[in-house]
Amino acid sequence: MSELSFKTYCIENYAEYKNASSSSVFEKFLKSKLLQHLKTDYEDLHGMGKEYLMDYFDKWFGEKKVK
Repeated sequence: MSELSFKTYCIENYAEYKNASSSSVFEKFLKSKLLQHLKTDYEDLHGMGKEYLMDYFDKWFGEKKVK
């Protein structure tokens, strides 16, 4: 999967997970520097499962406490 495809996958799936629009999730990823993080840590993150990624994003945004 290319980096662009991975970013799109993350945005679309997180939008569905949060019942939000893709554009609002894109803005949230952009403002929080998560889009850049997805690029720099692509090798580590792109092999992760969908549930793990959704949890990871919640933690990134401070919506879940890190254990």
